[in-house]
Amino acid sequence: MSLKEKLLDDLKQAMKDRDVIRKNTVQMMRAAILQIEKDDKVTLDDDGVLEVIAKELKMRKDVLPEYEKSGRQDLVDGLNAEIQVLLAYLPEQLTPEQLTEIVKEAIESVGATSMKDMGKVMGAVMPKVKGKTDGKQINQCVKELLG
Repeated sequence: MSLKEKLLDDLKQAMKDRDVIRKNTVQMMRAAILQIEKDDKVTLDDDGVLEVIAKELKMRKDVLPEYEKSGRQDLVDGLNAEIQVLLAYLPEQLTPEQLTEIVKEAIESVGATSMKDMGKVMGAVMPKVKGKTDGKQINQCVKELLG
């Protein structure tokens, strides 16, 4: 079963269960996927769908601190629930230790010695960890190891 089919099945199930947060989150994911497919005139495969889900997750994580600052706990709770729904569709996230190991291997394979080589290291790491961690965490890890 493809990821798009799973999203449709989960949407139907969420409607039956009257799970509003799950239903709304899945609908937003499906809308984002459809938007990209129509804009680019392509049909996304599972990798493309995972990219869209990761992008949606990143958007929500970026907004979270703003909601926390404003003191709107109801919005924070809703956003955290959406994040949990999104995480269920992504591959298991890497631990910081696993990420550090992958970055160390990339530094050795590229022969990086300074921050000037950061782009090469990032280019080597990104395909290996696609959808498994956030680019910001990768960037931070590379800076720590090269800095």
